[in-house]
Amino acid sequence: MPNKNNKTLRSGWQHVRLGDVVENVNSFFTDRSGEAIRYVAGEHIDEGDLKVRRCGLTSDEIIPPTFNRLFKAGDVLFHSRNIRKLAQPDFDGLTGEKLFVLRTKDQSKLSQALLPFLLQTMNFRNYVEERWAGSTNKFLNKTPLMAYEFALPPVEEQHRLVKLLTSIEGCLASLAEADLATTALENSRIEDALALVPADRVITVDKLVPLGPKNGLSPKANADERGYPTLSIGAVRDGRIVAEGNTKYAEISDAEAAAFELKANDVLVVRGNGNKLLTGRCGLVDVVPKGCFYPDLLIRLKFDEKIIRPEFAVLQWNSQSTHNRLISRAKSTNGIWKINGADIRQHALKVPEVEEQDDLLAEMRAIRSARKNIATRMTAAQNLKLHALRSIENGGGNGI
Repeated sequence: MPNKNNKTLRSGWQHVRLGDVVENVNSFFTDRSGEAIRYVAGEHIDEGDLKVRRCGLTSDEIIPPTFNRLFKAGDVLFHSRNIRKLAQPDFDGLTGEKLFVLRTKDQSKLSQALLPFLLQTMNFRNYVEERWAGSTNKFLNKTPLMAYEFALPPVEEQHRLVKLLTSIEGCLASLAEADLATTALENSRIEDALALVPADRVITVDKLVPLGPKNGLSPKANADERGYPTLSIGAVRDGRIVAEGNTKYAEISDAEAAAFELKANDVLVVRGNGNKLLTGRCGLVDVVPKGCFYPDLLIRLKFDEKIIRPEFAVLQWNSQSTHNRLISRAKSTNGIWKINGADIRQHALKVPEVEEQDDLLAEMRAIRSARKNIATRMTAAQNLKLHALRSIENGGGNGI
C-alpha cells in the first residue's frame, strides 16, 4: 500500500482507492439464440501477456452456463485466482465469474489504457498476495480489490506513461513472435534433416553408447552444502544441463562420487515426471560444479563421439518426432510417467555421417545464437517496463 504522505508524490499525483476510479462491470447477457459471440475464459489468457490471443464462441458445446458477463473492447479482464492473468481484449465478448471486468469510471481521471499497467506493479501483486481468501483454491474478493490504494498520476502524465509502456509492450510482443519464429525454424530444420537420413542409418541406442544407460544416485540432500554437489530434475532445460539454481548437496562415498561424476558431453535423460511430455527429455552436460553427480531420476548416456556427436544426439532426441516415439513406451505409476533403461536401449536414432552432423550443428548454433540474442533483448525490455512501473509505485519519484 502506498505511503499516504502526499509529500512523497510529485506535483499533481494523488492517492486514490481503485474503487474510486474503477468499477467492476456486471452487465449480463442471456439471449444466445442469435449470432455466436466470442467468450474469454482463464485458459485463454497467457500469464504476463496483455493481449488476448485465443477465445471461444458461444456456439461451442463446452461453454459453461456461467459465462454470461459482458465486456467491451478495452475493458481489463483480471483473473481472481491468478494475478499474472490480466488482459485487455480488443473485441467485445463474454466472460465468466472468475474474471473481474474492470472499467475506469471517468477517463478524465484515469485512462483506461493505463489501468492494466497499474495492476502489473509489484505493489499491487504484493497487496493481492496478502489478501487471498480460501485455503486450497485461493481467490481474491471484490472488496479488497476495490480497496487497493495507489498513486494516480495527473492525466497528462498518464498519457506519457501509456505511450511509453505501450511501446515497450509492442517491443515485447515483436520479440516474442521472433522467438516463436526462430524456434519453429530450428524445429523444422531438424525434422527436415532427419527425414533425409536413409533407413540403413537408423541405429538403436545400445549400439551408440559403449556403456549404460545408467541411473543416478539420490541420497538424502542437506542444506549445509556437505558432501558432493548434485542436480535437481529442473536442471534439464532446453537441451542443456543448467546447474545454476538447480544444485543441492548430499553425502556419498568418494568411490560413488567417482562412479557418478558428470563429465562434459554426458547426456542426461529424464527418467520420470508427472508431465508425460517432460518424461524422456534430455540435456547435454557442459559446465557443472566440480565433483557433481546426477540423481536417480536421471539416466546418463555416454555416446560414442566417433559415430554420433552428443550435441546432435540431444537435438534429435528432443525433436518432436523422435521424442514422441520414446514416450510411447512410457508407463504411468501413481501419476508419474516413467521410462527405463530397456526403453532407452531400444530407442532408435538416425545417424548420418559425422560431417553431415557437424554441418547441421553449425546451423543450429547460429539459430540458437539468434534466440539467445532475442532473449537478451526481451530481458532488457522487461527491465525497462519494470522501471516504468516503479515510477508509478513511487509516485513519479524515480524520474522516468
